[in-house]
Amino acid sequence: MSIRVQDVTKKFGDFTALNQISLTVPTGQLTALLGPSGSGKTTLLRIIAGLEAPDLGNILFEDEDVTGRAARDRNIGFVFQHYALFRHMTVFENVAFGMRVRSAPKAEVHERVHELLHLVRLEGLGNRYPSELSGGQRQRVALARALAVKPRMLLLDEPFGALDAKVRQELRTWLRKLHEEMPVTTVFVTHDQEEAFEVADQVVVMRQGGIEQAGSPQEVFDHPATPFVMDFIGNVNVFHGRVFGGQAEVGPFTLSVKGDTHSEPRTATAYVRPHELAIERTASAHSLAGRVVQVNPAGAVQRVRVFAEEFGIELSVDLVRERAQQLSLKVGEQVHVRPWAARVFTPDQDYVI
Repeated sequence: MSIRVQDVTKKFGDFTALNQISLTVPTGQLTALLGPSGSGKTTLLRIIAGLEAPDLGNILFEDEDVTGRAARDRNIGFVFQHYALFRHMTVFENVAFGMRVRSAPKAEVHERVHELLHLVRLEGLGNRYPSELSGGQRQRVALARALAVKPRMLLLDEPFGALDAKVRQELRTWLRKLHEEMPVTTVFVTHDQEEAFEVADQVVVMRQGGIEQAGSPQEVFDHPATPFVMDFIGNVNVFHGRVFGGQAEVGPFTLSVKGDTHSEPRTATAYVRPHELAIERTASAHSLAGRVVQVNPAGAVQRVRVFAEEFGIELSVDLVRERAQQLSLKVGEQVHVRPWAARVFTPDQDYVI
């Protein structure tokens, strides 16, 4: 069951939460709505669910227009950030609730609930109450309850936002495996970039009520469509300057720009990810002298901060473990930094360097 959002606009008083949004969620895929607070993610999710009505535009499930249909008639599973479990009911009864409301036969309820408790790795916990479970277990109960009524699609509003980092990581892995076992068309809201890129088939980056870019995680990361997406996705070093005569003069760096045919200078912003900067002990073409101010081992990479006093800027550099061991950098020593890749945006074009 695909979802199509067609030219949807939603206002709350003078505030425009969504401005002519159009989006397709393919059948059986898991789509992440990613963006900062106030970008319209949750409003869009609630409109898809029927919990809010758009001022303009339409919502279609496959080719069926459901814009005017109430939430209870859309056959959607909805999972909230704070679980919304019934505290006075056992895990079994929480999962069974939707089926009992629909007067499902008793034998069918028992079979479906036990199947789902196995699927969400909660076998043997059916007689417990929510207060006796961990946060991660409660969220899995909420997901099982949403799936019990065999919804046409699953909508998740920051499902792991209330959990600590380790549990979030575990549940992300579990959700991806669950989706592969039961590929229900799923849309989830998150502001966690790592979560979106690890779990989703499609990432939709939102900003101020609009969509900046939609695509696969790899496409969005490797080919950001706008400066906002480039800046929002992952850490970046940002340099301002201009493009002129086939060169980008950005901050302390001069970079060759292939394909620049403009004769007039244009303002430009260059974005360089930390792993796209190289650190060396000797100067080279287009390198910048600086002093190491922080060395932070971070798992597979070593994160280094270098202060370039001449320009008053601090650069963030990620080194793979092997290179970090070769350099054995110490705080206070002088080094040289140069970019080996960059993306430069001008008002009318962008360049990969």
